[in-house]
Amino acid sequence: MSENNYYPSESELEILQVLWEEEPATVRTVHEALAREKDVGYTTTLKQMQRMLEKGVLRRIEKGRVHYYQTAVKGPAVRQSLLQRLLKNAFGGSAVELALHALGQSRPGLEELEELERLIQQKKKEQK
Repeated sequence: MSENNYYPSESELEILQVLWEEEPATVRTVHEALAREKDVGYTTTLKQMQRMLEKGVLRRIEKGRVHYYQTAVKGPAVRQSLLQRLLKNAFGGSAVELALHALGQSRPGLEELEELERLIQQKKKEQK
């Protein structure tokens, strides 16, 4: 499985996010984390994780009678892949358009705006 070309579905991404924070984890652990946010059945979580295992996105470790799952893909690579796809498909490849849209739709805090200003100043220096 190439992390750079993997575009998880929404439900796969939810499972991955739980595992990136708590791996290795059992299906029960993942299910309980997901159930705090939405109504999802245990067997639905189990089946989704089995499919992800078959795709090579997850790995299973057996310790006695307990099965633990961990990710075979890394968070930063998957996020980068998703971001590149979003940039290309929704914003014509323009990171500036994405940033303007995101800032227009949210209420960034003062610290976030200062961080953004630092990034802009850094990018300006790199252009010189």
